Amino acid sequence: MKDIEVSEAERHKRKMENRKAVQDAEVASKTIEKGLLIVNTGPGKGKSTAAFGLALRMLGHGRKVAVVQFIKGAWDTGERHAMQAFGDRVIWHTMGEGFTWDTQDLKRDVEAADRAWEKALEVMAQPEVGLVILDELNIALRYDYLDLEKVVADLVARRPDLHVIVTGRNAKPALVEAADMVTEMTLVKHHFKAGVKAQAGIEF
Repeated sequence: MKDIEVSEAERHKRKMENRKAVQDAEVASKTIEKGLLIVNTGPGKGKSTAAFGLALRMLGHGRKVAVVQFIKGAWDTGERHAMQAFGDRVIWHTMGEGFTWDTQDLKRDVEAADRAWEKALEVMAQPEVGLVILDELNIALRYDYLDLEKVVADLVARRPDLHVIVTGRNAKPALVEAADMVTEMTLVKHHFKAGVKAQAGIEF
């Protein structure tokens, strides 16, 4: 460990005291409590992963979580197995039939998205649910499988205390505008480019 002079320690203490005062004042000024509409988008990895991290946080506070997966088929994922350990505190619906390049059937994709949105409305209406994850909804909106205006209106009209996370690339501007928080995952480097395949525990 490096040697720390008394004067340096004192300067650091004063700096941190000032920083704490500013931070405490900032926190104290925030008084609104409400359900948030959160959007995780962008070309980088981690959009759904971050959403499931918040699901764990919500479960840790004793709240119930619902997941509705758009587009994705019935993949055997680690997060699904992990969430099953929470029993009826997690509601899980995988409603997609695979990515559009897999199904190659527009009518089928639209019908699947419609069913998923109806299920989303159903779980959002349940008062005991504290967080709803709409996984890959952005993809369904990008391909116009759903009416964007209706989806945004339904999300805005949800009950005031409900938190909702929407994931997927290419979030529509109208959804971004309606959201309380938007995070864009930026791709800096990806192992796929080096020929590394999707692996259990990392990609699924």
